[in-house]
Amino acid sequence: MIILKIIDQNRAPLFEAMKEYHKRNVVPFDVPGHKHGIGIREMTDYFGKTMLELDVNAMKCLDNICNPIGVIKEAEDLAAKAYGAEHAFFLVNGTTSGVQAMIMSVCEPGDKIILPRNAHKSAVTALILSGAVPIYIQPEVNEDLGIAMGVSVKEIEKTIEEHHDARAIFLINPTYYGATSDLKSIVRIAHENEMAVLVDEAHGAHMKFHDELPIEAMDAGADMCAVSTHKTGGSLTQSSLLLLREGLVDAKTVKTTLNLTQTTSASYLLMGSLDVARKQLATRGKEMLERVLELSRWARYEINKIEGLYAFGKELVGSPGVFNFDETKLGVNVRSLGITGFEAYDILRDEYNIQVELADMYNVLAIVSLGDTKESLTALVEALKDISIKHRENEEIKLTKGILKNPEVIVSPRDAYYSRKKIVRLEDAVGEVSGESIMAYPPGIPVVTPGERISKEMIEYVKALKEEKSLLQGTEDPYVEYIKVLGV
Repeated sequence: MIILKIIDQNRAPLFEAMKEYHKRNVVPFDVPGHKHGIGIREMTDYFGKTMLELDVNAMKCLDNICNPIGVIKEAEDLAAKAYGAEHAFFLVNGTTSGVQAMIMSVCEPGDKIILPRNAHKSAVTALILSGAVPIYIQPEVNEDLGIAMGVSVKEIEKTIEEHHDARAIFLINPTYYGATSDLKSIVRIAHENEMAVLVDEAHGAHMKFHDELPIEAMDAGADMCAVSTHKTGGSLTQSSLLLLREGLVDAKTVKTTLNLTQTTSASYLLMGSLDVARKQLATRGKEMLERVLELSRWARYEINKIEGLYAFGKELVGSPGVFNFDETKLGVNVRSLGITGFEAYDILRDEYNIQVELADMYNVLAIVSLGDTKESLTALVEALKDISIKHRENEEIKLTKGILKNPEVIVSPRDAYYSRKKIVRLEDAVGEVSGESIMAYPPGIPVVTPGERISKEMIEYVKALKEEKSLLQGTEDPYVEYIKVLGV
């Protein structure tokens, strides 16, 4: 007799099991050593007993992330169903671990993978771990906004024709600023050429649940995608999902790959939040996102009435690299006020107590999500009005350091990582092959990565970021005065 499993998105099996465990008031002689918070009173007093009592270790009644066969597996199956995937894997090391697992599951050392150069640093670390060789495609650039957008179908076709032996295509859906490529068409072309499609959907965890948002990777036919549920889906920071459609990629291989790098001591607070966030999105996502879109559209309309500001949105659809646009990404161009995005970021935080997601030379980006209210968006709009009044007499910012074009790759990131290196001053590194990365975080998109020829433009861009006091990382030198390059 065939037993059909009932999919009930109103359930949260892992979270329910955690609550049942909590009710039992178990006497713990396992780890963690704080023993339900008793051993770390300062945190227990501040955060509350229940949270610390639920910070527990893997046990039979709560299943195990490395080989889930109980409540974690049930929760993952519900997540897969909610997102239209065949399999879902809980991640407790963010979408970084999902991106690494995707590339490592598909690419062997020496295999080519096609990807845009504005990919997150996790894609670069995945290239180092897998030994795959990057074939970079140039994303479209909006010069007025000073940011990279999506990739064109034409560029994908051209790259596939030149590198028909590539194993996979890696895409971003959406970009940090909300632009999406024509994902469906790209998936079709890739599959016609027997290439897997892997998608970094870090900023698209919400898109499945409202039909006025861009298409989500699984619906577009992608083979795998990594989803930052914590960014826009409501779960706790560091919790994400890896989604899979079987065919070109095997689920058992993915699980094995995840277990190479994923902890054996996964946080149940993080996994429980994934379970509850999925339940909320599956059962109430549409109504909640309807409100999010209303707030975002209202704020965008109000900001665009402010002199010197431009909150960009759906009007970009149809321009190069913008097949569709996620309106929950509220990017505001401030260049006409005569201040940089970095300056606006600091002013909002220091003078108005408002924290936006990131800044670049021209823009600041606010993420509008499930927890926002009319009051929070009103505070942002009013602050921007005040900033406009104080700065509108300034001369418009002219970006002297444009968007960097695709670099010259000399050796694979993995070969560069394991090569012998020397340390040189940053300004003396022009023409050298980089042995490490440099990036501003957020957004975590490298200016230079291991194995690339360092250009004068790269150095100038890094210096401009330093002048703006951007948070840089990647080099062993915390102040980015020096960089490691290949050689002895």
